[in-house]
Amino acid sequence: MLAIFDRYQVRQQQKIYWYYKLQATEPIFEQTKDPQKKSKYKHLGRAFCEEHITAVVQVVRRSQIDELERTINSLTNSLIDLYYDGESEIIPDKLD
Repeated sequence: MLAIFDRYQVRQQQKIYWYYKLQATEPIFEQTKDPQKKSKYKHLGRAFCEEHITAVVQVVRRSQIDELERTINSLTNSLIDLYYDGESEIIPDKLD
């Protein structure tokens, strides 16, 4: 499930406040009022608040896991290619 950061602004009494949220392609986040329902958005608050930092760390960790999975899959495919390519080669008789 893909979740991205989004920054939005709120204007109040001639001041501008910036807030952050996570946005998913499908509803995956529990709603605060009704935990049974899911939402596409999770509001994180202002920059560098605890929820914002936690979300940044989680997204970075997910990106690292995804990259490791891609690397493992690539190495597995390479190993399979080497194994099957080796079967097709003719092994010469031993020279005594």
